[in-house]
Amino acid sequence: MPGTQIKKCLFPTAGYDALFLLTTKSIPKEMMPVVNNPLIKYGIEEAMAAGINSMSIVTSAGKEALRNYFESQEQFEKKLAGGKPIKELDQIRHIIETCNFSYAIQEEMKGLGHSILTGAELIGDEPFAAILPDDLCHAAEQGVLSQMVDLYRKHQCSIVAIEEVLIEDSNKCGIIAGDEIEPDLIRITGMVEKPDPAQAPSNLAIIGRYILTPYIFDIIRETPPGRNDEIQITDALLTQANQGDRVLGYKFKDKRFDCGTPPGFLKASNFYFENQLY
Repeated sequence: MPGTQIKKCLFPTAGYDALFLLTTKSIPKEMMPVVNNPLIKYGIEEAMAAGINSMSIVTSAGKEALRNYFESQEQFEKKLAGGKPIKELDQIRHIIETCNFSYAIQEEMKGLGHSILTGAELIGDEPFAAILPDDLCHAAEQGVLSQMVDLYRKHQCSIVAIEEVLIEDSNKCGIIAGDEIEPDLIRITGMVEKPDPAQAPSNLAIIGRYILTPYIFDIIRETPPGRNDEIQITDALLTQANQGDRVLGYKFKDKRFDCGTPPGFLKASNFYFENQLY
């Protein structure tokens, strides 16, 4: 039986982004700034707000900037500050001093399921959260992951965040089917990765927030490559649901920006700038 506390958050960051290739050729996409803060920082802060301080990052060769960002650089800070307090430095110091960071290298890009499996040794035998940093979520009150952690305490099962999308956009994301058991909470009975709109079981799309039980690692190990010849987390979660473990979809209360696309990234930057959220 999994525990009741979510203590660790996994960040799958190993992939490269062709849509931003002129930037991500040398800068990890997770380090791209929305106004003044890199995407990864927003994700870490969301996890911290959910009571998590153990951050496990699955990365790849050439993304050393991610690790450097979460390490103290005293000489740099002294030269920059000149002995004076700087608010921005205090923000990152607080993260470094509050959180524990661990890293795993994904040697080959074989899909999100494989990336999550690469982090198995960092997580161990306990339930955990997972955040995809290029899905940037803003909450006026309680963050998406905090909402999901509260739900996990009650239901003790894997949970994915979902939102309604245009049916013609179903081929861009994982789509679920299921039965509503509470307002905004669906017991998942079907899950398809990027289906053609004509075959989509609903317009409810999975976004980059997950609570996963540790059983998922064994399931992923047995999951064959699916769409695009990659190991899909959607396939593993559907197997978990079909084996009798509940998997829930949660219609979160929040604003979400797809920063993996130029239009979404621009919308996020404008929103965060106009609302002074940096």
